[in-house]
Amino acid sequence: MSTDTVPTVPATPAALTATTGAPAGPATGAATGPTDPGAPEEPEDFEPPASWPDGLTTAEAHRLLREHGPNEIAEEHKNPLREFLGYFWAPIPWMIETALILSIAVQHWVDVAIIGVLLVVNGLVAFMEEHEAANAIAALKQRLATEARVLRDGVWRTEAVRELVPGDIVRVRLGDVVPADVRALGSGTLEVDQAALTGESLPVERGRGETLYSGSVIVRGETDAVVEGTGTNSFFGKTTALVGEAGSVSHLQQAVLKIGNYLILLAVALVTLTVIVSVARGNPVLSVLEFALVVVIASVPVALPAVMSVTLAVGARNLAKRGAVVSNLPAVEELGSIDILCSDKTGTLTENRLAILDPWVPDGIDQADLLGSAALASRAENGDPIDRIVISTAADRLTDPGTDSGSGTGWAHGLPVTDFVPFDPVTKRTEATVGFGPGPGPAPGAYHVSKGAPQVIARLCDGDPSAAHVAAIADSFAARGFRSLGVARTDESGAWRLLGILPLADPPREDTADTVAAANELGVSVKMVTGDQVAISRELARQIGMGDNILNTHALDDSRPEAELAELVEMSDGFAQVFPEHKYRIVKMLQERGHIVGMTGDGVNDAPALKQADAGIAVADATDAARAAADVVLLTPGLSVISHAISQAREIIQRMVNYATYRITETIRVLGLITLTIVAYNFFPVTAMMIVLLALLNDGAILTIAYDKVRGSHKPVTWDMRSVLTVATVLGAVGVAETFLLFVLGREVFHLSDGLIHSLVYLSLSVSGQLTIFVTRTRGRFWTSPAPAKPLVIAVAVAQTIATLVTVFGVGMTPLGWGWAAAVWGYAICCFLLEDQLKLAAHWFLDRRPGVRSAAH
Repeated sequence: MSTDTVPTVPATPAALTATTGAPAGPATGAATGPTDPGAPEEPEDFEPPASWPDGLTTAEAHRLLREHGPNEIAEEHKNPLREFLGYFWAPIPWMIETALILSIAVQHWVDVAIIGVLLVVNGLVAFMEEHEAANAIAALKQRLATEARVLRDGVWRTEAVRELVPGDIVRVRLGDVVPADVRALGSGTLEVDQAALTGESLPVERGRGETLYSGSVIVRGETDAVVEGTGTNSFFGKTTALVGEAGSVSHLQQAVLKIGNYLILLAVALVTLTVIVSVARGNPVLSVLEFALVVVIASVPVALPAVMSVTLAVGARNLAKRGAVVSNLPAVEELGSIDILCSDKTGTLTENRLAILDPWVPDGIDQADLLGSAALASRAENGDPIDRIVISTAADRLTDPGTDSGSGTGWAHGLPVTDFVPFDPVTKRTEATVGFGPGPGPAPGAYHVSKGAPQVIARLCDGDPSAAHVAAIADSFAARGFRSLGVARTDESGAWRLLGILPLADPPREDTADTVAAANELGVSVKMVTGDQVAISRELARQIGMGDNILNTHALDDSRPEAELAELVEMSDGFAQVFPEHKYRIVKMLQERGHIVGMTGDGVNDAPALKQADAGIAVADATDAARAAADVVLLTPGLSVISHAISQAREIIQRMVNYATYRITETIRVLGLITLTIVAYNFFPVTAMMIVLLALLNDGAILTIAYDKVRGSHKPVTWDMRSVLTVATVLGAVGVAETFLLFVLGREVFHLSDGLIHSLVYLSLSVSGQLTIFVTRTRGRFWTSPAPAKPLVIAVAVAQTIATLVTVFGVGMTPLGWGWAAAVWGYAICCFLLEDQLKLAAHWFLDRRPGVRSAAH
């Protein structure tokens, strides 16, 4: 789990630092208390509620239930049918629906079937993709308790958790899931696992007057508590509400929408023009409908959603092989656009395990003595993470525990531990008795060892001059973000002697520094967003090569103007001591500044920000809530896979930009040609069947662009629709001119029959159109990009072979013959070379315009 949480008073020696009787804040060594939402007042100021110790009456509970509502996460239930039908009300569906209506009007039933299936499939895909917020909320709800022990009318009873109200007295014990936000009433100390809520890797300590959050788990102790927050007013409920509010429209969806709007405007303008001309010429209504059908079918990018989805799916499959599972396909494209990656710390940038660094020892003390004594003051079977790391470190560094290292420790001599006092939150230390025999009295060389909070150990060693240095040493470790553990042993006279201070830290992963450097090379700025202490975060940032401008979330208070806050967030290297609402707000502010933001996380506290981010990434071992809210789930620890994912995503964007440019170009070519021939000659250059065949062969073959070899950008890329539409319009206009010239030559120079002209124009549209993909797949000359992938070459070759044979032998059209077919191929190749030159000119013009940048270069 991540420690991306609010720093709290840890419950185990793992968090013991340079404080007297309490864990220390890393920066100063002074005692720190909880700083999470709902942090308590000082316990002595806490006043028990009036409902304690008899509890609420049943009547009071019913009144409060009506006032506050049930203690549950409310779900908004929508009519599935109405929601599904909503996906047919958008520009691309309008175009397809218009084609469907016209096909029905002219009774082209094959077209009706094909278009109808495409329409329904597109709606189903959209419907399925829009249920991620509901999945995240469902995962959150799984963490909640279902029943609780409640004091009502002076009697303890079991009630459904949804019936709890503020003021209720509940009892929580070892293993219980806390049923609501409650404040402890008992005088004892609890240990609470908040990992799923806050990402903390260690349990936290809670005492009288302190808040326990709904969804957390009691791992030690029990207490009575008063309910303070229920339902949406609880920490859990507020986090869930943020998940429901979060979300952003992907840039791919925005791009598709712009393409649809552009083609709709173009189709409406051209259809209107030609209908007016046709009616003015006295053409029959049925002929006009036939024409309108051809134009609409030609203008609908029926394969656009399919090609985009296949391209994304192929990329997602390749990412899965690298250990990154994509749950939301548009996020594959978003990965290539992100220029800021907000990363949590523990388990992502770090190993999520404690490690003992180089200790401090007084003069005359051997480090082996220090480690051996610390290990004797630990017990592996207790399952305490500090005890485990101390024992394993001693075993690693004291390679032969059975030999005498010269330190005289029981670890070296193998003396038995005959008595062990485990860690106590009150005494804040452990103690072991070493070397007492089975009979009365100590064995020769028997002694005591202890480890715990440094200043607790310093007070224990009051007669040792070295103890005077403890506070300064612990403070120096704390300033670097290390937690400290003091170790002492009794001497022959029974007096306690200080053996040294062990610094504890969660070390960075071996690949983290390289990953951060690789991200920077890709133009992605990595910002640390963590709930850990500022000093710890800055020390980690220093170690992994990040900037150390890590700010406390107090900098985000509302006293500053919003614009100033957004600039502060943009310029910082990260934030520490964040809450879920801070993470969500940081992501949103960066988005409002024009950034494409990626966010990593693993806990419930990360879910709102993961959902809001353009690319939410749940790291390995994330909670169900985080996985449900994220777009990408990593299966391996660390962030190294993300650099590969970003590079691959940029290649995917390049493929989609190539296809979008091609698709718009060909739509303009067909629409423009039909309109021009209708206006100039009152002649339909192609039949409706040819348009359908053109779409099936060319768009079917172009699906293989998902496998094409391309070069991705070295910098973050976005959909620059101005560039895409400009280049596509230039190529489309040239295509109209080329094909219309061929039409004029066939009609006016060679005086071909109408049937032969139809076949001539169809083959030209098919061959020239598909060659266009080899123009649009590169920004430079067509031969400067990587060689096309075999699937693309084979698919294009097969499609054009079929189109040529169909035209030559006249399947469903007038036979063209081999001679004219060869002439069309030669003409198409010449036009291809011309288009490649004009593409260069279009890019040259765009590059001279400030603020205009190619979408994927």
